[in-house]
Amino acid sequence: MNKNNYAILMAGGVGSRFWPVSTQEFPKQFHDMLGTGETLIQRTFSRLSNIIPEENIFILTNKRYNDLVFEQLPKVTKRQVVLEPAMRNTAPCILFAALKIQKENPNAVMIVAPSDHWIEDEAAFTENVQQAFDFCASKNALMTLGIKPTFPNTGYGYIEYNKTTNEEIKSVNQFREKPDYETAKSFLKQGNFLWNAGIFMWSVNSVLEAFQYNQPELFSLFEKGIDVYNTDFEDDFVRDNYGKAENISVDYAIMEKSNNVYVLPATFDWNDLGTWGSLYDKIDEGKGNNAVVNARLLSMDSCGNMIYSEKEKIVVIEDLKDFIIVDKDEVLLIFPKEKEQDIKALRKNVSDKFGNKYV
Repeated sequence: MNKNNYAILMAGGVGSRFWPVSTQEFPKQFHDMLGTGETLIQRTFSRLSNIIPEENIFILTNKRYNDLVFEQLPKVTKRQVVLEPAMRNTAPCILFAALKIQKENPNAVMIVAPSDHWIEDEAAFTENVQQAFDFCASKNALMTLGIKPTFPNTGYGYIEYNKTTNEEIKSVNQFREKPDYETAKSFLKQGNFLWNAGIFMWSVNSVLEAFQYNQPELFSLFEKGIDVYNTDFEDDFVRDNYGKAENISVDYAIMEKSNNVYVLPATFDWNDLGTWGSLYDKIDEGKGNNAVVNARLLSMDSCGNMIYSEKEKIVVIEDLKDFIIVDKDEVLLIFPKEKEQDIKALRKNVSDKFGNKYV
């Protein structure tokens, strides 16, 4: 396995749309959301280890999840866990991790991968990543993997690529924000748009050059600590400086501003598991029945429901259609699936009325 291959596994999010299972203290990436016996972060780490040496997989997360990481990934060492002392979106933490990796190995190529994606065809994923690594190692490029859209989804950003070339790897024209339904339909009709999955690949030198050019203040803030990175003094520097970083995504910070961006249309299946509805789609796969995790279900004249409970709990439903039913500890959620985007706001109402311990 190539020792120059590195990964940043992004595991700092809260997953608020998966409440009440996903909470601030125990977010979705540390749960077995599909009832397979593996949590999402465990599955992602295993998938990355097919192409990345295990010791080169860095887990980027919030400091409050430090213990959870070591519990669920006992093979990782302290060196591999990069802790954010404050929430500052994806650009600052990726820049910080890239500087650490470059100091360790200036020939590194790296993938940035969210911890909550679900991919069945791991062989195809590995093949796509290797293809991207080879491309990045040979030229100054920022790369992303795009997902071929299957319907006009309004919940994803899109990547518009140059369709005048027959090459597998396409140059990117522009990134597009989450569209309305009619715009999404036009994207699919044009045929050169992909869903933005938030999976990035580049050499450490290419990505740091992009940060230095496009985000000079942010780069300067983190570059000042280069002498202490990967030493016992790193924590002190990060504690004193990380909170000064701008809250900005890597998409906006460098990808949308650079002219050396390329996309490879992915050949693997993909689900970002962002909502209860996406989990339903993954489990039910168009059958029109009820999707069940952990529960033992007795269903009468009911369909389209997403049911999640404690292990082996008996759940009985009748005349219920297209609902999310989640039984977790002291919280029972029964909510229309069509309103699933409102769950994020619902958490605040619960917190205001009953306290933060439930969210």
